[in-house]
Amino acid sequence: MKIVVIGGTGLIGSKVVEHLAEHGHDAVAASPNSGVNTITGEGLAEVLVGANVVVDVSNSPSFADDDVLAFFTTSTTNLLTAEREAGVAHHVALSIVGAERLPNSGYLRAKVAQEKLIEESGLPYSIVRATQFFEFVGRIADEATVDGTARLSTGLMQPIAAADVSGAVARVAAGDPINGTLEIGGPERIAQDELIRRGLAAKGDTRTVIGDPEAPYFGTKLTGTELVPLSDGAQLSTTTFADWLAAQSAAMK
Repeated sequence: MKIVVIGGTGLIGSKVVEHLAEHGHDAVAASPNSGVNTITGEGLAEVLVGANVVVDVSNSPSFADDDVLAFFTTSTTNLLTAEREAGVAHHVALSIVGAERLPNSGYLRAKVAQEKLIEESGLPYSIVRATQFFEFVGRIADEATVDGTARLSTGLMQPIAAADVSGAVARVAAGDPINGTLEIGGPERIAQDELIRRGLAAKGDTRTVIGDPEAPYFGTKLTGTELVPLSDGAQLSTTTFADWLAAQSAAMK
């Protein structure tokens, strides 16, 4: 099958392309760098010629509330329109577990808006909702740090390795549309402050980490299980945070 991966040169997309190519698919990485721009529409019609599946793992260059909403709604609308014209038979999108449970987050509101456009498009689709990636630990810590102290929520997370996300997205793309949502996550539930504490310690980062139930997470407050998979059909990976940290350490040697 010809499978076009929008955002195919990024952290997730590049690995999705690799997985699909390894299984014999014609996987095409599409991004502004390759002349495909889902905001302007440039290159969309051309890259979708003969495509059976489109995978959208693109992300907004700006996380400001208005910018991220404009990105996901404009990009998704243009993409779905082009897919309809090209006769694409399956639209796959990567979203976030718990997006609808945290409406105070502008980013998560934008992902909910993106999902709604897909669900109401009339096109066969699959939405893969993932938990936060292990790779985001440093950024979460940096966002929460003031004067050398990181103040983190005590709400639960169930993080997953980006490699496991890519594998799951590729499997969905190679299968039939589910016309619904699949939740994926890691094997362990960990309080956000503890996750960051472990991650920083593994890197020798001496920042103080304080658990605070009132600490915001990118503009919203976690009270418990908003960001963990709750559906009966959720698929959990086997890579633990300790496994991932050990792999990162080994790769640095």
